[in-house]
Amino acid sequence: MLSVADHSMKGNGSGSIDSIKKIKEDSGFTLIELIVVLIIIGLVAALVTPRFFGKVEQSRLKAAQAQIELFGLALDHYRLDVGSYPTSSQGLEALRRRPVGVERWYGPYLKKEIPRDPWGRDYVYISPGRHGDYDIISYGADGLPGGEGENRDVVSWKGLE
Repeated sequence: MLSVADHSMKGNGSGSIDSIKKIKEDSGFTLIELIVVLIIIGLVAALVTPRFFGKVEQSRLKAAQAQIELFGLALDHYRLDVGSYPTSSQGLEALRRRPVGVERWYGPYLKKEIPRDPWGRDYVYISPGRHGDYDIISYGADGLPGGEGENRDVVSWKGLE
């Protein structure tokens, strides 16, 4: 590509305006080239984004399952000390603070406060449970019983499969 200075150094000053026009025509991108690039970027984003968000939801489900399993370990430790699991009214809070009237409580059984599920809601704790000594439930992304995909329930009595 020739610059104006290069062209004028050749000694022929009459063609300098033509060379400036030539430089302007050769520089930059055409509208079609820009549209093609934007379409390619859009296609790549359309392919990558759903996969990324699918992984995020799957990781939330796995995090809820792991949290429920940790609650189970703490509840088992509580039962060994106290002799029974906390009642539904005592809830998971019994793992952090001694319930009224409970002797042989040697907690706290969790180091930190009771966490919320990955969607920001409290876990549901029922004891005695319908599926065992206790049930712990996270109702998933929609916060409602049942559902599929990201809305499905994560429960203490079965894994994610």
